Amino acid sequence: MTLRQAQGPRLDLTFRTDPSVDHAIQAIVSGASTDATCTTDLAVGPWNFDTRPGYGPGSSMGDVIPTGAPRQGELPAEYREASEDELDRRIRAAKETLGDRVVVLGHFYQRDEVVRYADDVGDSFQLAGAAAERPDAEAIVFCGVHFMAETADLLSQPDQAVILPNLAAGCSMADMADIDQVEECWEQLTEVLGDLDAVDSDGRVPVIPVTYMNSSAAIKGFVGRHGGIVCTSSNARTVLEWAFERGRRVLFFPDQHLGRNTAKAMGVPLEQMPMWNPRRALGGSSAAELVDARVILWHGFCSVHRRFTVAQIDQARAEHPDVRVIVHPECPMDVVDAADEAGSTDYIRRAIDAATEPATFAVGTEINLVRRLAAQYPQHEIFCLDPVVCPCSTMYRIHPGYLAWVLEELVAGRTPNRITVADDVAKPARLALERMLAAKPPVAVGA
Repeated sequence: MTLRQAQGPRLDLTFRTDPSVDHAIQAIVSGASTDATCTTDLAVGPWNFDTRPGYGPGSSMGDVIPTGAPRQGELPAEYREASEDELDRRIRAAKETLGDRVVVLGHFYQRDEVVRYADDVGDSFQLAGAAAERPDAEAIVFCGVHFMAETADLLSQPDQAVILPNLAAGCSMADMADIDQVEECWEQLTEVLGDLDAVDSDGRVPVIPVTYMNSSAAIKGFVGRHGGIVCTSSNARTVLEWAFERGRRVLFFPDQHLGRNTAKAMGVPLEQMPMWNPRRALGGSSAAELVDARVILWHGFCSVHRRFTVAQIDQARAEHPDVRVIVHPECPMDVVDAADEAGSTDYIRRAIDAATEPATFAVGTEINLVRRLAAQYPQHEIFCLDPVVCPCSTMYRIHPGYLAWVLEELVAGRTPNRITVADDVAKPARLALERMLAAKPPVAVGA
């Protein structure tokens, strides 16, 4: 199901042999590279920020983290002060000691220094599947972000421990739709549209809720309770078709861009896709606009993919006339429209893998994946549309020091940072995931 991958930025050609974003940032900070980074704070260990509220340095710095978001306790000094070589020895030794009792999963967007230890590498949906396929492992160490670890807990066995190496590794987009806001939205829609469980003469209800995989377990549970479904970035069209068969409208959250780009490609007019801002009455729309809506888009977004612009695509085409521009559907609509293709992280990987002749690719997605692809496919020229080196700030909170710590804790018989989903949330959340699995897309699923 999942494959080991490899990645690259734009000016510094060392990425062809060294996909490490951390090394690139260290070179920028030291003056050895003329590339740019969004913040020099990325050059220091994430434990420097764990005790502060926020998503950490990087692409999500401007996003406001919810009160009460998980924070990581202090990492022991032996891990903070260890060299890369020492951490490598300790991680490999712990993995050898633990053997098949523990499986390490690494998301595509993880730093190379973490991905190299993963038993499976993939997107959030693929890794949730990988967790489900390892029922004999006592622990699943999920090197990703919080909602991914929750999904792994939903799909793994009850006696398996799912561990997130750094509890501060959240997701700003997932946090943009919290359960209280969504419940309030549902109540307001009921006031406008009537009983949301009422079936009309065509057998459809007024609204079907659809949540992106990049959402909390509580949101997935809400969707499951209200007849809705989960989607990924590559099966979103299939899921919307499923929803339109059952409802007059779709409430899509938390990512407005994936919802808009998908519905637009299906022929839904933009004027029938009002935005729901949870801080405004009726989401900022009129009752008439909601009645006329086909897709109600939640006011959420991915800070990484919002960095990409049409100007960057224009520059790529000016410098490389034969460039093939592929972007993630979480990018804004004008960027998706200007690109040659849009697809999930796995779609991007497969598109590059399928290119039989040397080609030039400009990719609009997270820099760790792009650098790894550039290193894995040196016959192509592969670069990130955004020349500024700026990884996903929350993914970057997972550091080899944290991985070494949780693995050695497991060796010692302790289980740190376990992620669990309460039963009352887990049951409807699994139902929403099962509906997604039953809605087969025409191509392989990826998130």
